[in-house]
Amino acid sequence: MLKVTKFGGSSMADAVQYGKIKNIILSDPARKVVVVSAAGKRNKDDHKITDLLYLCHAHTQYGVDCNPIFEQIAARYMEIRDELNLPVDLESDFAALKKRLDRKDVTSDELASRGEYFSAKLMAAYLGFRFVDATQWVKFKIDGSVDKEATYAALQAIDLGEGIVTPGFYGLMPDGHIRTFTRGGSDITGALAAAALDADIYENWTDVSGILMADPRIVDNPQAIPEVTYEELRELSYSGAQVLHEGTILPVSEKNIPLNIRNTNEPDNPGTIIRDSFDTNADPNRFITGVTGKKDFTIISMSKRGMSNEVGVLWRMLTILERHNISIDYCPNGIDNVSVVVSTESIAPCLYQVLAEIQEELKPSSLVVHDQIAVVAAVGRRMASRPGISGRLFAALGEAGINIRMINQGPDELNIILGVDNKDFAGAIRVLYDSFTK
Repeated sequence: MLKVTKFGGSSMADAVQYGKIKNIILSDPARKVVVVSAAGKRNKDDHKITDLLYLCHAHTQYGVDCNPIFEQIAARYMEIRDELNLPVDLESDFAALKKRLDRKDVTSDELASRGEYFSAKLMAAYLGFRFVDATQWVKFKIDGSVDKEATYAALQAIDLGEGIVTPGFYGLMPDGHIRTFTRGGSDITGALAAAALDADIYENWTDVSGILMADPRIVDNPQAIPEVTYEELRELSYSGAQVLHEGTILPVSEKNIPLNIRNTNEPDNPGTIIRDSFDTNADPNRFITGVTGKKDFTIISMSKRGMSNEVGVLWRMLTILERHNISIDYCPNGIDNVSVVVSTESIAPCLYQVLAEIQEELKPSSLVVHDQIAVVAAVGRRMASRPGISGRLFAALGEAGINIRMINQGPDELNIILGVDNKDFAGAIRVLYDSFTK
């Protein structure tokens, strides 16, 4: 058996956290591939190393002294090294990096990647594993997308031996330059490693015991989700849940590799398992997976008599939005009306131009704009087998005095999407959560 493990920034924050990771890795010989993030915050007033590295680069570009920031970064890693008594020469690496930084001879991506680089160097020494730089196997194409074929082949050619530690977050461009993923991209590195090696499981270790059914900032002590399908996770992420980097799912789902979200601080907690499918009868009382949402949407609603008999109305409306590079989030419609739900931020600069074009090209009988809209989603693969779910939701929201401005549900019944006023966002989340857990 082979397990690929990835540890996030909070797990790499200090020497105490390193000790927890070592216990986790050494407790299971199948954990032979370790992917690490840069050191994260030790407390709420602390700084993430990656943030400091980006700040350091910005200072240099504008001719501002970055020495205090750079020294803070170096001191953080040397403190971890010294507390763990590791024979790692960080001084030389930091001195060479500082010289390049002073010459403005290091890109923002390369500098930002050094947090993961130093983390991996220290962790490899601490575990007694071999350090494998991400540039040795994570390969990008010239357009910045991952070259999966080259990436998988490169990692497969590396001898895992007793175990390896590799940095997350970055890889190598065809021209030899380092490129980073977007923030949180170490999750992707772990997923690519798991897929390349056909791992039995990909463990993503963080500071929460799995995925929660709702945002704990809105719902007090929400229940954890023991199991979720890739499809449900995609729906939750799209609807607003901050779960994993969006690029993480595809590599492991393509190979049907289970993904296990675990808590470094509670290693005995099984966390959340994510895979293609589960036995729907395993827990008959749980038919909602999670409740999530986002605020600040705008609804453009158009009505036109006889629209159902007129070919191409919806297509022409969407074409107008496409011309302005506006992405459609939802599109509920009726017989003679159609609505599009878009982010307010994206439509605001061109709203009146879009409305004018719709008016000119489609000649609607009415054209109405609703803003300050929040979208709330209840997601669950078992909803399709339970009659009366929608009625139950609407009744609960009505009792709470929350007005529903929009309803959208796909034919697969994996989710129910509701639009409410921004001011009712948190209340709607709590009402929906309580409706299915109490």
